[in-house]
Amino acid sequence: MEPATFVSLAVYFAVVLGIGLFSFKQANTDVAGYMLGGRSLSPKVMALSAGASDMSGWMLMGLPGAIYLSGLSSAWIGVGLIIGAYFNYLLVAPRLRVYTEYANNAITIPDYFENRFNDKSHSLRLISSLVIIVFFALYTASGLVAGGKLFESSFSMSYELGLYVTAGVVVAYTLFGGFLAVSITDFVQGCIMFVALILVPVVVLFDLGGLSATVTQFESQPYNYLNMFTDALNGQSITVLGIISLLAWGLGYFGQPHIIVRFMAIRSVNDMATARRIGMSWMIITVIGALTTGLLGKAYVQSQHGSMIDPETIFIYLSTLLFHPLISGFLLAAILAAIMSTISSQLLVTSSSLTGDVYHLFFRRQASQKELVIAGRVSVALVAMVAILIAFDRDSSILSIVSNAWAGFGAAFGPVVLISLFWVRMTRAAAISGMLAGAITVLLWIYAPFTIMGEAPSAWIYEIIPGFMVCSATIVVVSLLGKQVDNNVATTFHRVAQVFAVKNNDVKG
Repeated sequence: MEPATFVSLAVYFAVVLGIGLFSFKQANTDVAGYMLGGRSLSPKVMALSAGASDMSGWMLMGLPGAIYLSGLSSAWIGVGLIIGAYFNYLLVAPRLRVYTEYANNAITIPDYFENRFNDKSHSLRLISSLVIIVFFALYTASGLVAGGKLFESSFSMSYELGLYVTAGVVVAYTLFGGFLAVSITDFVQGCIMFVALILVPVVVLFDLGGLSATVTQFESQPYNYLNMFTDALNGQSITVLGIISLLAWGLGYFGQPHIIVRFMAIRSVNDMATARRIGMSWMIITVIGALTTGLLGKAYVQSQHGSMIDPETIFIYLSTLLFHPLISGFLLAAILAAIMSTISSQLLVTSSSLTGDVYHLFFRRQASQKELVIAGRVSVALVAMVAILIAFDRDSSILSIVSNAWAGFGAAFGPVVLISLFWVRMTRAAAISGMLAGAITVLLWIYAPFTIMGEAPSAWIYEIIPGFMVCSATIVVVSLLGKQVDNNVATTFHRVAQVFAVKNNDVKG
């Protein structure tokens, strides 16, 4: 590693660890402070924190790699994500912020589910916690895979050592600083990612000789990389189902705990419109940057006579080849920022479920606030260890792992969150049935021993679609067949609706 590159990375590590130390002193005296930052995030911090925790290593590695292989046909993923994120801000964010505060000050998604449906049996809370723990173990592993590949390809480290370094830094600031540290570091990391995803495509475009020279470079390819309706990997046209599958990534937003928990932490629902504008502007620019990085990276590699590289490392390849070592260090820090922001968010959400929804509820109801914070920190370390074990397979595809976990959350939680916020008639039994039906459908779709029209189910259509549909249908049917909701649930729902109606004038815009 060049000394200048090392300096850039050392500064980055010092900043995030410093934020962790600062947050340790500021906001970890009780569980609400450690897990939700005391509901005190400003709109800009909330927006960039949600964006950075969403756009993990797959933004700078998985998505550019998909474009590198398949051309603009993979851009439908980005289109679907932008649409889904916008409606998540519009439909879920304001109502969830109000509801979680009025429904007994819920600080986790399972906590919200239990309070929303007045579930005294705690079964809904336990089931949703188990879904979070299982799918986030996979999701966190995808981030560690990205970190391992980064250190292996850039710093001549072993893949395994890269896993340990990535996990070690993230665990350090997450374990001590809690939600506040994660949110502030996400804000910083979001800024770094924003600059990097503008800088790299612009420099590559100039190095290729401009837009016309780049287009000419693609014309020499056997397949059309610039056609959104053709898979450049095999030259085949993208089917309608294929486009729907890629767009369906947007459905996942409604059920991602590490993203929607940010909505619960903003200081006021009146700040939500500002957060939406900031978050969507950031997202649109960074997604376009990731797509153009993969596309221009393909043209650049082709101009160098087709050097063989791992497609998911194209951002790393361009960063180290075209920039001064000091700038390269900054760009590599952007990848680490993307990876770490998501891992830290996922570790904290999983830790909150293990601590508040399992340990406190079923084992130590009399535990003090200090004990619960300690349990939360232990949980962070334990989840990180499990994720490292899963990530030891260095041949894992980052995008593939993220795809499965994203679908699992989107199908299990998405309809439950959406419908519970807008339909008072939804029942506890419907929430449990829908959640299980959605999660099981996704798992069957991925691992089913049958084919559809000669293809594996997940190759035929993205598993989030059948999972989301089955979950939604189950919720509606079970709710209509069940008993009327009790008066306490109905009263809370209508109270929240009235509060939201009053605040809605400030939210619009």
